Parts: sequence; C-alpha cells; structure tokens
Amino acid sequence: MTSDVINARVTFRKSPIHMLERFTFRDVDSAYESFLRHSGLQECVILQTCNRVELFGCTVTTDLEKIKKTWASVAGLEENAFKDNLEISKGIDAYAHLLKLTSGLDSLVIGEEQILGQIKDSISTARGLKASGDNLNTLFDKAIRVGSRVRQATGIGKGSISVGSMAVNLAEENVDDLKSKHILLIGTGEAASLVAKSLKKREINFLVTSRTFERSKAFAETAGGIPIPFDEATSNFKSIDVLFVATVAPYFLVTYDRVKEAMESGKDGMLIMDLSNPRTVDDKVGTIDKIKVMNMDQIAQMVDKNMQTRMGVVSSAEQIINEELPVVEAAMKRLEVEPIVTNVFKEIDQARVKELKKALQMLGEKDAQKIRIIDQLTQAIVENIMSIPMNNLRKASEQGDSEILKTVTKLFDYKTRE
Repeated sequence: MTSDVINARVTFRKSPIHMLERFTFRDVDSAYESFLRHSGLQECVILQTCNRVELFGCTVTTDLEKIKKTWASVAGLEENAFKDNLEISKGIDAYAHLLKLTSGLDSLVIGEEQILGQIKDSISTARGLKASGDNLNTLFDKAIRVGSRVRQATGIGKGSISVGSMAVNLAEENVDDLKSKHILLIGTGEAASLVAKSLKKREINFLVTSRTFERSKAFAETAGGIPIPFDEATSNFKSIDVLFVATVAPYFLVTYDRVKEAMESGKDGMLIMDLSNPRTVDDKVGTIDKIKVMNMDQIAQMVDKNMQTRMGVVSSAEQIINEELPVVEAAMKRLEVEPIVTNVFKEIDQARVKELKKALQMLGEKDAQKIRIIDQLTQAIVENIMSIPMNNLRKASEQGDSEILKTVTKLFDYKTRE
C-alpha cells in the first residue's frame, strides 16, 4: 500500500521564540518511542533548532489528531496549543519544504550553514534509533544531496544579509571593542533572535530582557544572553553602552527622559539600534548629546542593498530545487513498488531453483562446473524475461500510474502473500 509522508512543524514563521520553547521535546529518545507507538506513524524524524520544531513522518493512513495528541502528551501541552502555531505539509509539499530547509531557503538567515548539519544529525539519530525506514531515509539522503548541490553551485551561504546580523555589524563599526562593552537586548522575537545569534557567534556577552521575565529566560536558554527583569533593565540605562531594541510594543520603551537621566549621571555615550516596527525608541532620544540612534529604516536599507545583490543567488537556488523536486518525487514513488518487485523476483527464483533441482536429478548430473553453467543459464533466462516488465513497473510507479500497480499486485497475488 502507498505510504504518505507528512511534515508537521512549529517555526519562527508563525510563532515567536518563547512560544517555540513550549513545543520542544526534552527527551528525544522518548519522543521517538511515543510517536512510533501512539501516533500511527511507521517512520519518523524529529528536527529541533532554536527556530523550529519539526516532525517528518511516514504512514499508510495519516491521522493528524493522533499526531497532535502524541506531540502534546510528550511536550506537556494542551492540544489547542497547536491552533495558531502548527503548519502541515504532505507528499510533494513536504518534499519541497525539506529541500528548501537543506538549501537554507527557509531559514531566518537565508543560506545559513547550520541547518544542513542539524538535518544530517536528525536523520542520523533517527536511523540509530531505527525510527526512520526506507521512505524517510531515501527522502533525507536526497534532500541533503540537493542542499549540498545548491550551496556549492550558488554560494548562497556566503555573506550576511539578516537585519540582526547587519545591526551587529554596524555596532562593531560604530563602537570600539564591542566585546568589552555592556550590551542589552530588549525583545525575544524573530529580529531579537537574529541579534542574539550574531552576538553569540562573535562570543560577545549580552543581557536580554522582555516584558515577561519567564519569556526572557526561555529565550536565553535557546538563543543566548543573560536574562534580567524588564523594569531593572529599562531603569538602569546608565550601565549600558550598546542597546538593541527589537520588539512589537505599540509604545516607546526607550523614552527621552530615561536616556537623558542616564546621560546626566556622567555616562560617556550610548549606541541605540532600534529594530522594532513600529519604532519603540522615542525620536527625541537622538537629540541627546553623545547618543547615536539607528532605526529599522536605516538598517533595512543596508539589508535590502545586500539582499539585492543576492537575489540572483536565491533565484538560482530555487531553480535547482524545482529541477530536483520531480527527481525526488519519482524516487519516493518508486519505493512503493520495490516490495512487489522484490517479492516477484524472490518467488520466481524459488520456482527456478525447485525446477533446476528436479532437472539435475533427472539428468543425474554430478559435475560441479556443468551444474554451475546450467544454474547461471536459468538465472539469465529469468532475468531476461522479468527485467523489462519489472523496470516498466518501476517507471509506471514513478509516473504515478496506480492502475498498473493495482493490476500487477492482483496478478501476482501480492496482498494475500503479505
């Protein structure tokens, strides 16, 4: 019977970092065991990063409710937690999603290298636990090959184009020895995670805060930084040299009075990077002496300029994926018919060996060389007779010709033999 591949995911595209934390599997081995036992999946692969929690599964009959129920049980969630966060892809859409993942097209930072290694680790873990089988092993192997080809052919991983990394680059250009400065990040969303990643990559220490301290702690566990209470952070700007603000607050978090008060304490100066949309740094803050403010518009202009030079690279990557997707789909469809082909050849060979023994007994043949020649002859005859129809069956499977599959299954009584 045909097996379906399904991808269920919670990612940064629909859920902030602190929300993603709730869907994470703390004990991956236990999660695999639960999914294989309770969700109806025959194969599964779990992919977890700071920006996504994804499950790839394979089953004859997909039961999404069972999958969600199992996920909720393992992660300690209520099932309604999936309502606004879960995305689902099936069949060729799931294949395409995985190809984009390995190629770096679905990452926060386009072309990031880390995701490819994380995908390799995920399928390796699944294989080690015998959680993946022919379907997902084939899919992941081909997706990793495509991702590697995209990266090698396009150079998509070269260069920095995200808002967060650009903001950190600008901070390095405007502040001497950024590593020695006191840095505060306000926010725990998408843009904030990019800033945190860039700072962490450079081994730069920083504080992080949010209006909810629990959210700050969850963010720090996944993205880095030292969490501090919001009121403590915003009332103590005098100790901060560089401030990154990346929130969606509908009001000014960084006010003129607070910054003015900090500067009156004898502070040398401060660089403020406002990545929020709408802005959460009061425009008047920029008029304070020794304060330099760069907002999202200025940063975005530099990002857009950088991105424009790379649009051809992204387009080339997408073109390669579009070329490879039918090849992957054909390979996955071919897996449906391989058990039939294997079974047919096995049973015909059993019949060949049985009749060969009868013939040799009737001939009274004892010469080992002659017996080997006759054996090879019968093998060649079977191979020549069966290879063409079996290869045609494989091609029919790749092309999605279900009628031929049904006919062959019935002709060789495959179902009743399983």
